[in-house]
Amino acid sequence: MKIVSLSFLFFVLHSIAFTQHESIEPLSINPELQFKHKKNESVNKTNANTFDSTFIYFSDTLSLPFLDEFSENHFENYQADYADPGVTSDKKYRLLDNSTLQPIPSNQFYTAQPTFRRTFDVSTTSFSDVNFSPLPVKVGDLSTYPVDYQTTNLYPPYYIYDTIGVPDISDTIWITNPEFFQDSATQFFAVLNNPDAFWLDDFAYHNYRFAVQPRTLGVVTFDGLDQNGYPYQIGSTSTNYADFLTSKPLDLQPYTASDSLYFSFLYQAQGLGDIPEQSDSLVLEFYAKDVDQWFRVWSTSGESSSPFKVAHLPIVDQKYFKKGFQFRFKNYGSLSGMLDLFHLDYVHLRPLSGYQDTLFKDFAFVYPVGSLLKTYTSVPWDHFKNNAVGKMNNATQITVHNGSNLPENNQNGEVKIYHDGTLEGSFLLNAQVLSGGNINYGPQTTYISSHDLSGGYVFDVTKPGNYQSFEVTSKATAQFPNFPGNDSTTSVQFFSNYYSYDDGSAEYAYGPTGVQSRLAIKYTAYEPDSLIGVNMYFAPTVNNVSNKLFLLSVWADNNGVPGELLYEDNVFFPRNVQYSSERDKFVTYYFKDTAKVACNSTFYIGWRQFDADRLNVGLDRNLDNSQYTFYSVNNGVTWNQSAISGSVMMRPVFSTSLDEELQISAINPPISAVLYPNPTQDVLTVRLENEEFIGIEIFDLGGKRVLRSSEPTFSTIDLQKGIYFAKINGKGTVFKITKL
Repeated sequence: MKIVSLSFLFFVLHSIAFTQHESIEPLSINPELQFKHKKNESVNKTNANTFDSTFIYFSDTLSLPFLDEFSENHFENYQADYADPGVTSDKKYRLLDNSTLQPIPSNQFYTAQPTFRRTFDVSTTSFSDVNFSPLPVKVGDLSTYPVDYQTTNLYPPYYIYDTIGVPDISDTIWITNPEFFQDSATQFFAVLNNPDAFWLDDFAYHNYRFAVQPRTLGVVTFDGLDQNGYPYQIGSTSTNYADFLTSKPLDLQPYTASDSLYFSFLYQAQGLGDIPEQSDSLVLEFYAKDVDQWFRVWSTSGESSSPFKVAHLPIVDQKYFKKGFQFRFKNYGSLSGMLDLFHLDYVHLRPLSGYQDTLFKDFAFVYPVGSLLKTYTSVPWDHFKNNAVGKMNNATQITVHNGSNLPENNQNGEVKIYHDGTLEGSFLLNAQVLSGGNINYGPQTTYISSHDLSGGYVFDVTKPGNYQSFEVTSKATAQFPNFPGNDSTTSVQFFSNYYSYDDGSAEYAYGPTGVQSRLAIKYTAYEPDSLIGVNMYFAPTVNNVSNKLFLLSVWADNNGVPGELLYEDNVFFPRNVQYSSERDKFVTYYFKDTAKVACNSTFYIGWRQFDADRLNVGLDRNLDNSQYTFYSVNNGVTWNQSAISGSVMMRPVFSTSLDEELQISAINPPISAVLYPNPTQDVLTVRLENEEFIGIEIFDLGGKRVLRSSEPTFSTIDLQKGIYFAKINGKGTVFKITKL
């Protein structure tokens, strides 16, 4: 069976491509959330299928004004410990005495099946049964709290058999695994007391990358994934309500309709993610405590991405002016992945407002500041140390938004670089460059500016080791009062053993389609060196392609497109798509036999796939490096530059001092070979470029060798019509051949 499977791979290996395009697909999981919740898993229960060791939290109540512009994470963090001050508990038992309500001893077992004592008379060969008296016991369901107790008649878990006329004959037959025994579960209680946490749940996704030009750093995104980053209903076509974002209770008791309470927020459909259909929606509901009911007060339908829109609602109904008022957002859409996206920003509830008060007056960064390196987001530390001159970014992009309704004076900003908490250097962000060459920031305007950081500070190349990281803090502001948290942003400049174009976050899954399609990502390293493998982030989507195979490939440069093949996996040892469950956790595909591949400064990494299906490598839509992405659908004869903006999450891994530990050795590039004519009726010829021919072997679909030749030209006249595979000895090159 294994041989047949490999034979099938040979069949598809040299098939002709039937489609010629590239495409993208929404994600089915959120790896960032998977990683977060993996680190913050709750304590395991002592007893399975019970509430044992779980917490019930009582929320604190917030006061107005309520404002969250999502520059920081204000979700409640449920991390109470049993020993924390103020934590209380309630231990419940499964079996209670029906009259005293005290726990039944733990060493006693019962059954709900009536049991009895049977007496057998030898002389008459008859018997009589006397049931044991039932014991009324209160049996509790420990799967939910509070515990629901039901009085149940229980019996001893055995039968007794006596024989009259035969002395000392009495047998006890025990029931195996009686279903009623003592058990317990402890419910813990904690009171929340964190005024900096505004939200009771985190089903919606707090992020800095999925929206298109938000007003500030950070938004909350609604999709079809739960708080762990998994689909609510994987593989389903169902649509329903998915994410909820629920506020903590607020005290509106001091207010009335005359206090002009207004609820405002900004929203955007799609952003950099999937377009929500017209039938999808984002919904806002208010909670009235006295009637214990949620009321829909606003909703919007799906549409393609547009600038953020304003929603501005007065609160006038008296049923909301209570202590314990809440509001929540929820989305209606697909439940099977990161689909039908809506984004939320600047949620603001305050008194003394009005119908005209729709201005979100703030000056803020819109996105985190990107790499301080030219072209790349990361490079190998040893490459940078050897070639640091001219590598600092001369076009660092900074995006800010002036939320004021008036022109505001621009001011110089700054970028500071720290290493292990020590300030290493800084750059000035020119005020006039920040404001697009204008004297002032225009009212309610977003500015995207590029700053030359190539002069002055350079990352300190004297620092030892193979890995380094530097903290980068950027600041820009305007003169009017605003939220200071939005005036700065912090990122990390990381140096490892790889080059990267992406920021580590995938917004879509990408790849070419078509049998034998090839994907190649161009890199120009700071110096010639040896590759040891490729880091890839395959993004899980609605379509699982983890069973699809490919050959890892490396090409030399040929006037701006992939040229000579420097490395390709042996067809007998293809790779499969592997998914990682952690954010920024790429899977490293090392070259076979931990070998090294020598390459010049410019090279291409990628794959040759077998099937027509897209393999769904992650695509970062925030940074556009599509000019370095190439694909071929005609066996590498011609290459197309990608027309889809973004950065493919595929990173070349270079040789470092770890090579010896990994036992990585150098290899030679594969040899070009041609086998013709194919298909053939009789004679086949092998042509090698500057290589000695050793021999060739022909195998049938079952893996059986049916012919071999020590000559480069040979006859196949004795082979039956069909598909065969040819392996050129000493080269590891395999061809599919067709005998006519």
